[in-house]
Amino acid sequence: LIRINMPALTEERRRDIIKVVKSEAENARVAVRDVRREVMNELKEMLKEKLIDKDEDRRAQDDVQKLTDRFVKDVDGVVKAKEDELMSM
Repeated sequence: LIRINMPALTEERRRDIIKVVKSEAENARVAVRDVRREVMNELKEMLKEKLIDKDEDRRAQDDVQKLTDRFVKDVDGVVKAKEDELMSM
């Protein structure tokens, strides 16, 4: 068993950690949007090849957008919770 005593975080260090959290959150948002873009492109290709009709394409695009919004909102919620946790220490 190894124990290491760590000093409490200073206000400045907490703010630095929050910056890192926000940066990682932005990377997560970008990744979600990249997946959305890939799916939208696949839907366009399927529409061109007549594998789906316009109604199905529109419905699928709406579903993809709803999912994207939900996951971006989830990322924002996690960031807010982590920021509150860090600042309350």
